[in-house]
Amino acid sequence: MSTAKTGSATTETARMRPAKRRRENQGRLAFWLLLPASVAVFGVIVYPILRTLLISFFEVTSVLAVDTPFVGFANYLSALSDSGFWSAMGRTLYFTLTSTALELVLGLGLASLLSAPLKFRWLFRAVVVLPWAVPTIVSAAMWKGIFNAEYGALNAVLFQFGLIDSYHAWLGDPALALNMVILADVWKTTPLVAFFLLAGLSSIPKELYEAARLDRAGWVRIFRSIVLPLLVPSIAIVVVLRTVEAFKVFDIVYGMTRGGPANGTQTIAYYTYVTAFSDQNYGVGSALSYLIVVVILLLSAVYLRTLRRSGMSAL
Repeated sequence: MSTAKTGSATTETARMRPAKRRRENQGRLAFWLLLPASVAVFGVIVYPILRTLLISFFEVTSVLAVDTPFVGFANYLSALSDSGFWSAMGRTLYFTLTSTALELVLGLGLASLLSAPLKFRWLFRAVVVLPWAVPTIVSAAMWKGIFNAEYGALNAVLFQFGLIDSYHAWLGDPALALNMVILADVWKTTPLVAFFLLAGLSSIPKELYEAARLDRAGWVRIFRSIVLPLLVPSIAIVVVLRTVEAFKVFDIVYGMTRGGPANGTQTIAYYTYVTAFSDQNYGVGSALSYLIVVVILLLSAVYLRTLRRSGMSAL
């Protein structure tokens, strides 16, 4: 009897060996397939993040510098004590809050149109997404031409309709230029926000609309009682994503104004770029990069906390 049991156990072990060997081979194959991607992620993302954090604690004034004394938090204190930092931070907060609010309102309206049972709705959606598909640097060059003080299309249209009596330098006024950059950013990003919200609108059951109509509810009540509460998760995602992207805006500012005139459009990301690469102060520039991260995290936390306190338990 014991001999039979021993034989069956041996047979079972022999059957398990090929399966175990296959699992080991699959594990090795998965390791070698993931290794190049892991190396690329470490080299492109992880290493620069850690390297930037390390540089922020040293005095680095050149990429070829050998003598880089350790200064601790002096770079962070230097950045925080600079009036240019706070001016750039104020402009960035204004840009972030204004552009995000406008994109959210316009995106919600656009999403409502895209979800309506219109004829050729697929064509409308394809056209709407075009501004977002345009590369940012191309969009910046286009809007820079539109706002041109001599031959810009905006001046020509307003002048033809008698809304202005002379051409304006829209990007020549420090106070006005930032609003023009916001307008260009809203034009480009609103379609993306609309499609995020469209996904949320599409997930709302049609039965809720039908029940509301049976109760003779108007569109204002339907929006306030049905659409908005169920759309809050999508709104939260949009707000956080757009806050992060808007706060670190750089490319459209670089393409349209180079931070001018008189630093009127110099956002915190552009200020960091100038500090690190134009002023050759890599230590303070690295510290500024991490200060930007801290502010973005704080803004995102405030947004999410506000949405939760609004009574929307879906988050």
